[in-house]
Amino acid sequence: MANETIQVQGMSCQHCVSSVEGAVGGLDGVDTVNVHLQEGKVDVAFDEGKVKLDDITEAIEDQGYDVV
Repeated sequence: MANETIQVQGMSCQHCVSSVEGAVGGLDGVDTVNVHLQEGKVDVAFDEGKVKLDDITEAIEDQGYDVV
């Protein structure tokens, strides 16, 4: 299991949190997703054999946010 913290810009409200958690949490192989709105960070635990970090960042960007 891999753990990554991703810097994300553009999140400003609870809807943003729900969008990111839903998009990333829906990926096969993602175990946990925790969005820290004030810090602009997303903590993700995932199985590298099922999902790649690039897939996770793409899911975030598809919601309209910028991964730094």
